[in-house]
Amino acid sequence: MLAPDQDPNSALFRIEVIKVPLAHPEQAAIVSSPRIFNDLTEAPRHGDAPEDIAAAARVVALARAAGAFTAVENGGEVILQAGFIQPLLDSIVKARQQTGAPTGADSAALRTALQSIMDAQVSSPPPGTRNGVRPGPTQCHDITVYPAIGLAGGACGGYGLLLDIRDVANPKRIGAVADSNFSYWHSATFNNDGTKLLFTDEWGGGRQPKCRTTDKPEWGADAIFTLAGDTMTFQSYYKLPAPQTPNENCVAHNGSLIPIPGRDIMVQSWYQGGISVFDWTDPAHPKEIAFFDRGPVDSTKPADGGSWSAYWYNGVIVSSEIARGLDIFELTPSEFISPNELDAAKLVHQDYFNTQGQPKMVWPASFVVPRAYLDQLARSNDLAPDSVSAVRNALASAERLSGQQRRDALTQLATRLNSDSPGAATLFVGGFAISPANQAKVRRLAAAITDLANAERREPIR
Repeated sequence: MLAPDQDPNSALFRIEVIKVPLAHPEQAAIVSSPRIFNDLTEAPRHGDAPEDIAAAARVVALARAAGAFTAVENGGEVILQAGFIQPLLDSIVKARQQTGAPTGADSAALRTALQSIMDAQVSSPPPGTRNGVRPGPTQCHDITVYPAIGLAGGACGGYGLLLDIRDVANPKRIGAVADSNFSYWHSATFNNDGTKLLFTDEWGGGRQPKCRTTDKPEWGADAIFTLAGDTMTFQSYYKLPAPQTPNENCVAHNGSLIPIPGRDIMVQSWYQGGISVFDWTDPAHPKEIAFFDRGPVDSTKPADGGSWSAYWYNGVIVSSEIARGLDIFELTPSEFISPNELDAAKLVHQDYFNTQGQPKMVWPASFVVPRAYLDQLARSNDLAPDSVSAVRNALASAERLSGQQRRDALTQLATRLNSDSPGAATLFVGGFAISPANQAKVRRLAAAITDLANAERREPIR
């Protein structure tokens, strides 16, 4: 296939935007072909782990000794499959103007010519190479669209792309990041307010053990970026913290957000590594807060299995387990997640869920939402214990009221939390003390209380 500068109709370096009339899907048609990969060059990426290189070399040596055809590809010797070799042998027989099975001489002739054939087919510069610089990706594994913020994240081979999709018929690339610690950019997830973007790396394709004690924590992990306009700024990696055995296929795979207000919490599958629930609210310091590890499918030898995907859906975690079917999990309270936070997460209901069409999570007015925010302030010691207790009591008192009295109590509480006085340490009317650095968290609490008061005007909250 030719590059776009040689063939303007080339499908290389572009995606297709298809409009599907719901009433007449047979009239679906391509409306644009944005070239989101143009001008990207081949991204650096890491090789295999030393033990994998050594193991592969042993397998190739045994196959070669048994008569298999091998050649060097991308710097390493590989075994060539029969589907590639047999047509070449048949062509040698045909060149001799003979029929029937190839002879030993035919095989010897192919072995002599095989490396040059491989070099011509595999190592030749791909379309789009300029001045010896090879082009970047020509396709994406996954593109996650987040319509509510007008952005999409593309996990595209060697790159993580940021796309502007406000004009849905004409998306355009506005950012691109590469990372030599990544092997294969697999999927993307935004946090709910669109200030962060997480990419996964499916190193080894999901069928290899990549969570061993000897594997680098930056390989086969998640990369977390903050977003500011069209700029993605790397913050940290997150990888399953529990090492797995060499018999367990394990690497970062599919996951989704858990709708705990005020926090960025994600559940993610790791094949035989199980599922991991982690907090990336602080993008520079993500940490695991819950997990399930089923153990190896077979402790004596490699076997395929584990969680292929793990998604939060209306109060439960649904995990697609390769070896045994569907697993359903429920989070329980812990030192990292309070009952109020779990109850608030369960308020978010979705009629259907497609992780690549990321929905905006919105919490209905409920007393558990401000209580979840208050639990977070208490956990992180961002609000003095006496102030936490005072707000808890004020919320409880308001909940016991009804009608105008409840609205007034909630409005007064929100006003007290919002009304600060200048100075290094801010004192709120009513005795709530908080430092300026944490006022944003308190204002979020106040906003949730205001939502309660406003909702009470429309329909009493029970």
